[in-house]
Amino acid sequence: MLIVYSLLLDISFNSRALAIECLASDHEALVDFKNGLEDSHNHLSSWRNTNCCQWRGIYCDNITGAVVSIDLHNPHPVLFDSSPRKYEMWNQSGELRPSLMKLKSLRHLDLSFNTFNGIPIPEFFGSLVNLQYLNLSTAGLIPPHLGNLSHLQYLDLKTVGLHVENFQWVVGLVSLKYLAMNGVDLSSVAGTDLVSAVNHLPFLIELHLSSCHLFGQISSPSSLNFTSLAFLNLSSNAFFSKIPNWLVNISTLEHSGFYGNLTSLTYLDLSNNTIEGVIPSSIGAICNLKVLILSRNNMTGTFPEFLQGIENCPSRNLFLI
Repeated sequence: MLIVYSLLLDISFNSRALAIECLASDHEALVDFKNGLEDSHNHLSSWRNTNCCQWRGIYCDNITGAVVSIDLHNPHPVLFDSSPRKYEMWNQSGELRPSLMKLKSLRHLDLSFNTFNGIPIPEFFGSLVNLQYLNLSTAGLIPPHLGNLSHLQYLDLKTVGLHVENFQWVVGLVSLKYLAMNGVDLSSVAGTDLVSAVNHLPFLIELHLSSCHLFGQISSPSSLNFTSLAFLNLSSNAFFSKIPNWLVNISTLEHSGFYGNLTSLTYLDLSNNTIEGVIPSSIGAICNLKVLILSRNNMTGTFPEFLQGIENCPSRNLFLI
């Protein structure tokens, strides 16, 4: 990842300071939330004393004592860890109770790589209106009510095998900076709907939609609003359009599944689509480009034509695939 995005740096909390006592209302809400979970391996054994700011995975504001963050992610995700047994030992399951809505200062919630018995993400998650960071990667089906989270800045929903009927719920995420849905089945989402929805996100910096079964043409909006985009991954889909014209207006793009007039571009992945047309020679003038992946497309042209402009770069180490 070319952009290091850490929302936690913007949150003031102290989870272990003995002087900080959590709010009684937050303690009550967390106890009810825990009672809905099946903690068969006793990983939440610390959730017993009266000060919830000292509990595992709980972080509090260091002034008010209000709970601002819950991090119960599985540290041994089965997709990346060599030990399925460790994954099962740390996997949380059970019921996700709406008592989370009583945590009025909650801004960070990470339940990633837990299964919760395969239940859908509850609709009440759309009522956690103060959330800025939400990571539900592989944690369940995606409800459109998440579009109510207008303060959300980070949303990770990466998973495999889930199907999303439409993309319009994204329109409500007007503060979003990071969106990852790699592996989610978006085959019902037309290229026009995708670009139209993303065009409502003026602060979006990173968009990860690899292996989402996206296909067809990629539309060009009449005006472009997501000009902060710096990282775009649309690889391993089934687009058969030419390079979309709207990308030429994104001057900040650094990592892309497509390309434009991108002076900051360092990594470009066009692989595993059906991109058509001539390989543009102007891309050779992007002097910061380090990695270029063009495999498995229908683009034409020769590399001598393609690399025109490279002589204008003071130095160049380009890795081509």
